Amino acid sequence: MGRPKNSLLPSHNNTNLGLAESSNGIRHHLVDHPSRDVENGEAGFLGSVFGFLRQFMSRGKIDGGSRSEAEEKVYSWLYALAKSNRDLVFEYVQSTERGLSFAEAERRLKENGPNAPLDNTFLSWWHLLWSAFFHPFNIILIVLSVLSYITSDNPNGCIMLVLVFISVSLRFYQEYSSSKAAMKLSEFVRCPIKVQRCAGRVVQTELVVQVDQKDIVPGDIVIFEPGDLFPGDVRLLSSTHLVVSQASLTGESVTTEKTADIQEDDSTPLLDLRNICFMGTNVVSGCGTGLVVSTGSKTYMSTVFSSLGKQKPPNDFEKGVRRISYVLVGVMLVVVTIIILTVFLTSRNLSESFLFGISVACALTPQMLPLIVNTCLAKGALAMAKDRCVVKSLTAIRDMGSMDILCIDKTGTLTMNQAIMVDHLDSWGTQREEVLRFAFLNSYFKMEQKYPLDDAILAHVYTNGFRFQPSKWAKVNEIPFDFIRRRVSVIIETESAATGRNKKSLERFMVTKECQRILNLSEEISNEGLRIIGVAIKKIAMQPNNKRKNEDGTVDSESDMVFLGLITFYDPPKDTAKQALWRLAEKGVKAKVLTGDSLSLAIKVCREVGIRTTHVITGPELELMDQESFHETVHRATVLARLTPSQKLRVVQSLQMVGNHIVGFLGDGINDSLALDAANVGISVDSGASVAKDLSDIILLEKDLNVLVTGVERGRATFGNTMKYIKLSVIANVGSVLSLLIATLFLQFEPLTPRQLLAQNFLYSIGQIAIPWDKMEEDYIKKPQKWSQKDLPIFILWNGPLCTLCDVATLMFLWFYYNADQVSQDVFFRSGWFIEGLLMQTLIIHLIRTEKIPFIQEVAAWPVILSTVVISSIGIAIQFTIIGSVMGFGTVPLSYFGFLVVLFLGYFTIGQVIKRLYILVYKRWL
Repeated sequence: MGRPKNSLLPSHNNTNLGLAESSNGIRHHLVDHPSRDVENGEAGFLGSVFGFLRQFMSRGKIDGGSRSEAEEKVYSWLYALAKSNRDLVFEYVQSTERGLSFAEAERRLKENGPNAPLDNTFLSWWHLLWSAFFHPFNIILIVLSVLSYITSDNPNGCIMLVLVFISVSLRFYQEYSSSKAAMKLSEFVRCPIKVQRCAGRVVQTELVVQVDQKDIVPGDIVIFEPGDLFPGDVRLLSSTHLVVSQASLTGESVTTEKTADIQEDDSTPLLDLRNICFMGTNVVSGCGTGLVVSTGSKTYMSTVFSSLGKQKPPNDFEKGVRRISYVLVGVMLVVVTIIILTVFLTSRNLSESFLFGISVACALTPQMLPLIVNTCLAKGALAMAKDRCVVKSLTAIRDMGSMDILCIDKTGTLTMNQAIMVDHLDSWGTQREEVLRFAFLNSYFKMEQKYPLDDAILAHVYTNGFRFQPSKWAKVNEIPFDFIRRRVSVIIETESAATGRNKKSLERFMVTKECQRILNLSEEISNEGLRIIGVAIKKIAMQPNNKRKNEDGTVDSESDMVFLGLITFYDPPKDTAKQALWRLAEKGVKAKVLTGDSLSLAIKVCREVGIRTTHVITGPELELMDQESFHETVHRATVLARLTPSQKLRVVQSLQMVGNHIVGFLGDGINDSLALDAANVGISVDSGASVAKDLSDIILLEKDLNVLVTGVERGRATFGNTMKYIKLSVIANVGSVLSLLIATLFLQFEPLTPRQLLAQNFLYSIGQIAIPWDKMEEDYIKKPQKWSQKDLPIFILWNGPLCTLCDVATLMFLWFYYNADQVSQDVFFRSGWFIEGLLMQTLIIHLIRTEKIPFIQEVAAWPVILSTVVISSIGIAIQFTIIGSVMGFGTVPLSYFGFLVVLFLGYFTIGQVIKRLYILVYKRWL
């Protein structure tokens, strides 16, 4: 069915209304109602019900075997176009051989929106602010501050609001700054595309204009040449020796031939369709024109992103912190209620009782937790920034400390992503210089379609001192490479060595490089992970007048050639990769290679960088396994090759959900996007695909795995210091509140006034700001650290009662030794109780921060030591100042400080015994 060249088919043209409706009907049948639904008989209401049930029943499954409805639509549409001739393709897309008019292109752009397969995944500033604000303890502090203002305790309310403000501001500033830096790296680079458009009302003129990729619409005719990106899914209209790289989608480094002069069928895999080029792929060599058939969210690339944002499992650390929040809130409600009732029954003053209850609630709340957590994370992010890393998500720093498996995409990560020539062999497998000489001459004189392999041959010859004197040769003709012949030939000539006096004779040769497997030798070499090309020559007979005989330099002349040998190539591993992987293994992080490349090549690279290859598997083999076998194989395998994007996702999910691992994924291609989004820590590089950087948590500005080793160390230090504060705050706060409850029940007055309790809590909280600057023991850094649901409760059970025991001992000493249980002695009692409580809460960090003997075997970092000394000194000295007098403190005799020395020596001694029992019983036996 032909169409006149000067016709234009805007959808609003009445003369073409019937054709437009027909085309819409075809697209509606192919795209909106794929044949699968028709065959299954699912239509109308029942179809909706069955579809909902399928989606509901499939939740939680991670086999990823079946395609979604959106994927089915894209597949049906592309196959329909691949099977159709060009005239019918124009009908489907409602375009013409002249292209779209400018007005029609603008209308379609408004209708379809910008040509982007994925919306910008960078969070807006208000989303980041809300995320920083919405923390359980922030909410608790705000509620308590409101209650404080209601009860006229303005200083208490003000302090809590200031803590919330500092915490939220710190986290928001760090994540917003990182997000802006990442956005600059990931900005959509303006990519001009050559498009054929038509203009003119009466006589239409074809124009070739440059349009930004985001403004490309379905129906546009694009013109491409080497280096160009395809701006959408494209049905080829014409092609000349077109070679395309689909590595961004498949992960395979090999190129693919594309041609317009073919109609495909359903038996061809989608990515192997030779007349369809996909968005995100690029032209390696050749040129041509194509009709854009899909843009934006309707491209094949968009199906890769269909599961983004839905796969990442909940963070165990955040879940653990929330559990602690709920427990503390429950304890707070019970204890505060009892204290309020007790004080009210004693004083008969409801407002005073309520005020004291709020002060106790504040003391029970780990007010500094959001600030400490965010400070730890920000400090780790700043440290990684010095190592040339952009940290987009602060929580990724902590997750790196828990990471025990790192999945790596091989190309460009373990390897240099460039071809290096290895050897030149004859058919017997021995080195032969003649093979290299003619391969060099072929690459030297070849002008069309230069490939990296040609550069590798030239570099090898020049750097190894070979002198093949190309100046003595002259090029006669060239037969370019194509994927049908899979070879390239040049015809060259030189003066013959055997010449008579005053006579010149020329020798002419056809030199061919062939990219296919020749002889058993090439099979063996290929199995070793080397890429190979064959070299063959043929001497062309010359007539006396130096003209060739019966050879015209066409494809048919590439026959009866003499095979010389093979040239082998290799993408070598990076020098730093082996060392970095060894360092990661020392720290308990196992590496798994997930690649789209061939298994043999992946195995060779892995062996050279020290990754074990005793358990390997390929994507097609994984597809044949049931779920149990799949999970077991994924757990054991260290090399997984020929994986599709969805298979990489399934592997990551299996390791997370079934293997209970914290998984990091390092990748830089579009084919890595699903796995990057699902991994606990997604890592990309600044030279990676835009979507890979959008979805990653950390962006490396250098492709060096040693940076990850530093990141793991920073992450574990961050995790460890955060856990120090959580343990400290829970033990100290719960212990002190229980002590307050006991003292309130037995005394005839409040053990501390609300103002004194606030001051004690404030000084204690300020002292903990130094925790993020504390150091971690080497043994702690050596292994992954994870949140354990059992560890923290058992740790509290072993260590918590000790704080309460010391407080009760102080209560008894003040009661029986100084007779301070009477109302007349309330000033003295409160002074002594204030000092003991503050010193206890300040010194406890030194006991729980290490498994060794504090101050003897292990000493804290100087900021923590300084903080302890300063806060303790202020707590003691404040009672001898005017401020202490205003707050209701009195002087304490020196004998009391002697008691405190004995008390704290006993505390550290008993605490050390309990710590050893905890390590022995829980950590070793349980």
